[in-house]
Amino acid sequence: MPAVHVTIERGLARVELDRPPLNVVDLEAAAELAAAIEGAAARDDVAVIVISGRGRAFCAGVDVRDHLPDRGAAMLRAFHRACLALIEAPQPVIAVVQGAALGGGCELTLACDLVIASERATFGQPEIKLGVFPPLAAVALPRMIASHHASELLLTGRIVGAAEAARMGLVNRMTGQTGLDAAAEEMLDELLALSPASLRLTKELMLRSRTRPTAEEIADAERFYVERLMHTPDAIEGLQAFMEKRPPRWGKRP
Repeated sequence: MPAVHVTIERGLARVELDRPPLNVVDLEAAAELAAAIEGAAARDDVAVIVISGRGRAFCAGVDVRDHLPDRGAAMLRAFHRACLALIEAPQPVIAVVQGAALGGGCELTLACDLVIASERATFGQPEIKLGVFPPLAAVALPRMIASHHASELLLTGRIVGAAEAARMGLVNRMTGQTGLDAAAEEMLDELLALSPASLRLTKELMLRSRTRPTAEEIADAERFYVERLMHTPDAIEGLQAFMEKRPPRWGKRP
């Protein structure tokens, strides 16, 4: 059963995560997602890409099991490949978010150009509660939103609703739960009515601002995570505690 579905019609590529119930991404799904985005981005007949999740969540993050050292480095490479494909896609990329966009799911929205969210959507980077951190978000968020907001999301792991996410600058448009599809279609119609060539050139120039991480910066964040964080006992303890459904037993305070 594929974890990602792609449909292409009249200049629009729709990429949908399909891993019920919460579209949590494991190593295999991350590689599938990356290949799907890269394939859509490489097509000359695609003017706009939209990414969404089937069911009640956009994406509740990356499988915690795949954060552990035996698979962690491979998971980071595969997932960051998907994020980088969104960032570097020549076409505008829209995230349509219903339900949870947490952890890696929130990072996917950070890699998109535009975000439309249901009023019931939630956003957050709760990794710190597991003794780890989100490498891409740690690089991207301080550039994209006010530093105090970025610090709160990264250092406390607090999850915010769509309205607060919009005030922070994480969401472009918020709609009622029943109006999400209509709002997404309205934005898609706006973009599809424009010159595809001009859209591509505009995005190419915007990428030079380096608001979003480059491939080199993402690779550096991966190395920091693998070589520094994953050698701390608390990182392993936090992940194992989550899987064992118990409170973590952190090491001594400095």
